[in-house]
Amino acid sequence: MTDQLLISIDNGVGRIRLNRPKAIHALTTEMCAAMIDTLLAWRQDDSVVAVMLDHAPSPDGDPKLSRGFCAGGDIAMLAGSAKGDCAQAEQFFHTEYRLNHLLFVYEKPVIAFIDGIVMGGGVGISDPARFRIATERTTYAMPETGIGLFPDVGGGWFLPRMPGRAGAWLATTGARIKGADCLAIGIATHYMASDKLDAVKARIIADPDGLGEILDEMSDTPPPSQWEARREDIDRLFASDRYQDILAALQADGSEWARAQLATLATKSPQTIKVALRQMAEGAAFTDFADNMRNEYRIGCHVIRRPDFIEGVRAVIFDKDNAPRWNPATPEEVTDELIDSLFAPLPPEKEWTPLPQLRG
Repeated sequence: MTDQLLISIDNGVGRIRLNRPKAIHALTTEMCAAMIDTLLAWRQDDSVVAVMLDHAPSPDGDPKLSRGFCAGGDIAMLAGSAKGDCAQAEQFFHTEYRLNHLLFVYEKPVIAFIDGIVMGGGVGISDPARFRIATERTTYAMPETGIGLFPDVGGGWFLPRMPGRAGAWLATTGARIKGADCLAIGIATHYMASDKLDAVKARIIADPDGLGEILDEMSDTPPPSQWEARREDIDRLFASDRYQDILAALQADGSEWARAQLATLATKSPQTIKVALRQMAEGAAFTDFADNMRNEYRIGCHVIRRPDFIEGVRAVIFDKDNAPRWNPATPEEVTDELIDSLFAPLPPEKEWTPLPQLRG
């Protein structure tokens, strides 16, 4: 078992604690595979009545190493693989998406404590959980368009099912929202002060059958949601599934907030913003989560072979100049034919499939 996870069973509660503090617990292929193996075993174990997902505290108590639940996936590995044959990146996506799907269909209650940073891959393992607990420290985002990727790990399913156009706004801009916003949008099922979490976890372990009542009882009233205050603007200005229409609406509005959204969008990959908008339109129509994950795996395999991914990682992660040179450079240059090619089916033997144990 990987030391990147701390796995235990405590009075019927299966615990999976992410344990890569220096990487804000970013997921590796090994971590995803170990989580799958563990969850499959617990599925068959009648002594396990619930599963708790959180992150381990920093071993030396350094608060800088306890900044979040999960910052995403192993971007450095993905970019390195994309420069070569893409095999490692494809293996990661395939395994990670199987984990996302397993959590989505998991019969036993899963409780995810999304305390601190929860982005990308962290969203993928927490959004499917039955109970999702946010705190005043929660910062939630799907920032993939800023590195030439797209909001995967189930984003095509969850984002369009958020109220109004919240999902379109989050997907295109990569906006970072707080715990109160997560509760208002429905990303979180409960909100509570972070200093309560240890006590809540202890109570759940003592009485796992009463976990729903415990969470309800221990919840706090959140501060006002900034998303809620902006919802009317978001729903109106991000109403279209067409990127140029969103840009035109923001330009015509001309408010300070609209100008700020335009400035943010100008830093993102035009290609992957168009991908995200189509991904969500298609995802909204799916009735089976597995179909969404198959769609996202196709996109992932195609997108990592496009120049924007390696360039985005260079600009944001490695060189940190935050000056990516996107190709194509403008929304107008991103043709329908290019977007169609990024959604094209893979050869049958390359397509994503759920775990064999879950195929009905």
